[in-house]
Amino acid sequence: MKRKLISAIGVAGMMISLAACGGDNGDGGDKAGAEGYAGETLTVWVMDGSSPDQWQKDVQTAFEKKTKAKVKFEVQQWNGIQQKLTTALSEENPPDVFEIGNTQTPAYAKTGGLADLADLKTEIGADWTASLNESSIFDGKQYAAPWYFANRVVLYNKKVWADAGIKDTPKTRDEFYADLKQIGEKTDAEPIYLPGQNWYHFVGLTIGEGVQLVKEQDGKYVSNLDDPKVAAAMETYKKFQALSKAPKDKDEATPQQGEVFGKGNVGAFIGMGWEAGIAIKANPKIEKEIGYFTIPGATADKPEGVFLGGSNLAVAAGSKKQELAKEFLKIALSDKYEGELAKLNGVIPNKEALQSNLKGNVVAEAAAPAAAGGGTTPLIPEWAAVENAPNPVKTYMTAVLNGKSPAEAAKQVEDEFNKRLAQQQ
Repeated sequence: MKRKLISAIGVAGMMISLAACGGDNGDGGDKAGAEGYAGETLTVWVMDGSSPDQWQKDVQTAFEKKTKAKVKFEVQQWNGIQQKLTTALSEENPPDVFEIGNTQTPAYAKTGGLADLADLKTEIGADWTASLNESSIFDGKQYAAPWYFANRVVLYNKKVWADAGIKDTPKTRDEFYADLKQIGEKTDAEPIYLPGQNWYHFVGLTIGEGVQLVKEQDGKYVSNLDDPKVAAAMETYKKFQALSKAPKDKDEATPQQGEVFGKGNVGAFIGMGWEAGIAIKANPKIEKEIGYFTIPGATADKPEGVFLGGSNLAVAAGSKKQELAKEFLKIALSDKYEGELAKLNGVIPNKEALQSNLKGNVVAEAAAPAAAGGGTTPLIPEWAAVENAPNPVKTYMTAVLNGKSPAEAAKQVEDEFNKRLAQQQ
């Protein structure tokens, strides 16, 4: 996932990187013998932009004070990281602690690269948000710890909504649709820019329906696109997409939907908060008109399902310093430092009790309510091949939008979908 967010409307246009952490108190609440680690150095890989200098400094100070050991942060680039990490985990001295994408975690767990963190979960993770922790679990075991997350929101043009006579943001899916129709009827603006292949939003809709895109059949994973609940999610998508002039065979990056929105004649779009920066770069005058709200669900008490992107923290199975690594995680994932990063970077923390740290960050405040009901693409190593271009989920979506029934569209891509799921990992 992309790792950028708008920190607050007051500094709109300034792009900041996602990050966060979670636990109890600032010192990790552990009684482990601190002096026993004197002279050791722990290597921690974090991705570019995931942890601000201030956070690293504060965590380092707390860690060294508690354990008498040193910590060495090594910043990695996203480009090529999977191969680099795979290689590192097979070597004699892998990084002791490392950041890993939430949807990538199962693949590394399956190959034996990750240490079992069940004891850490018992000690500090009792109140981790279940939906955020789900990607850290593989085959029923805790192989990582939830670190930071973000999801899509509605970005809307306040002036367009005011011109349409709309005084408040919608609380339900039906209200959202009615507001968009009103924009179409009372203004010259395009009600919503929703390209036909914004598939992460579609995944969110399937999550809201309580269904996965794959199912297990005869001991293997196969397409579940023919499930009636998947069809219901696609029908919801189609209903809203009908209010858009966006191409049915393109995704949100072709063209960049933020640039389209930046022209000032679109009522809303569904995207990541950082996409406001794209709109502002295209048209600085639009900054004051951008607002944000949670994607409304079928009822007011439950937001729409969303895809949760983010990162976990893991310990290398080959690390010779696993106990020291866990001492680091107890600090890095403590409430003090999880809260600090949530506040600094506007990301969703790993427990709901820490969302108060997002106060004043309009993007994060709009995103956070949907986190508990969010989810991911199927958490199986076999899923990675499905996303390769041409993504059959995108093909399915365009086929439905062009007139095929969901069942026909599912049948059209079934063979390719299953072929990819059957590839050796």
